[in-house]
Amino acid sequence: MASYDYDLFVIGAGSGGVRASRVSAAHGAKVAIAEEFRVGGTCVIRGCVPKKLLVYGAHFAEDLQDARRFGWDVPDCRFDWSTLRDNVLAEVDRLNSLYENTLNNNAVEIIRERATIAGPHEVKLASGRTVTAGKILIATGAWPTVPDCLGAELGITSNEVFHLESLPKRIVIAGAGYIANEFAGIFHQFGSHVTLINRSDKILRGYDEQIRDRLLQISMTKGIEFRFNAAFEKVEKAADGSLLIHVSNGDPIPADVLLYAIGRTPHTVGLGLETAGVELGERGAVKVDADGRSSCDSIFAVGDVTDRVQLTPVAIREGQAFADTQFGNKPGRVDYGCIPSAVFSHPPLAGVGLTESQARDKFGNVKIYTSDFRPMKNVLANRNERALYKMVVHPENDKVLGLHMIGPDAPEILQAAAIAVKAGLTKQAFDDTVALHPSMSEELVLMK
Repeated sequence: MASYDYDLFVIGAGSGGVRASRVSAAHGAKVAIAEEFRVGGTCVIRGCVPKKLLVYGAHFAEDLQDARRFGWDVPDCRFDWSTLRDNVLAEVDRLNSLYENTLNNNAVEIIRERATIAGPHEVKLASGRTVTAGKILIATGAWPTVPDCLGAELGITSNEVFHLESLPKRIVIAGAGYIANEFAGIFHQFGSHVTLINRSDKILRGYDEQIRDRLLQISMTKGIEFRFNAAFEKVEKAADGSLLIHVSNGDPIPADVLLYAIGRTPHTVGLGLETAGVELGERGAVKVDADGRSSCDSIFAVGDVTDRVQLTPVAIREGQAFADTQFGNKPGRVDYGCIPSAVFSHPPLAGVGLTESQARDKFGNVKIYTSDFRPMKNVLANRNERALYKMVVHPENDKVLGLHMIGPDAPEILQAAAIAVKAGLTKQAFDDTVALHPSMSEELVLMK
């Protein structure tokens, strides 16, 4: 038997890498994890956690306004970006410490420097030291994509947006996916003028068309501007520090901040994977099998670096399955079917299972049930914004194939409803469930 410094060496201390490390160590493996930045990864440090805290902060803009209709004497309020920014960053620091404590408590050695692959069982550290491991796990995540155009370096990505010195009066957001639409809602509620530009004429590709069209309608009504079929040409900086963004369709757009949200690319450049014969896909993702194993038997990968499903809970599941299979004598694989997802826009939307178009492509003439309603709170607040719930049902066996919704608390409601879709329940099972009244979620069991 070969002797190695570690049973497992993990590169990247994000959600997937941390879960794989601590569980493998709990199974008795000798584990080290290398991280060149901070423990916690994209989600905790510069992604879903701090972004959701900004979403909470942004909601107060409408809540304070609505409160007057509910009898509260709310004075005109001023928003202070630096207060929210600093409080959010302090919470990130706290979570970073908790993640480090979790690894330390599970006897995982944390190596705070860059690590690259030097061979099938070898890792080279930035300090020059080389260590060996029986198995190596790549969990380096993905990195924001930046367009290739003149002056592109004048923009920022979601990595930097949490550290803005001041709130921009005008912000241009490039992209139309969930990150773009979430930050569009956030900055609009904070009082910035928001323009969202996209190369195509669609937002939120992959989500149900009716639901995403409703978000577009609501966003435009709120005052968010959209420039579709617009490709970057160049970005210029004026003497006063402002930007002028030239696009292929229409006049240049003036802005104080340009935020790129055009996707994320697997973070494999410079990792040395070629030294071990690890095959990569077109976008640089590590090619893996159902067990997360690469083309090199001793090297595995989990999370966004594989470019399968770029979601934190999926990375965590993959890390757990890897540890249990390789070190826990409990073989298991991740089920990628029926994964719920959400967009924390204003209002939020969420979905699980097949969209209407996907279901029609697969089954033909499917059954569609909808509930298009004005939430009770919006009625009294004199807000015309409407919620939309949609159920996609199999044409023959009545099985619920998909649920999609937009409206207040949609992600919170969908998480429980996703269990029913995952379990293969029928429309009749929803109909047989007594409504919880008065609530928005009762619309799920009242659709006809």
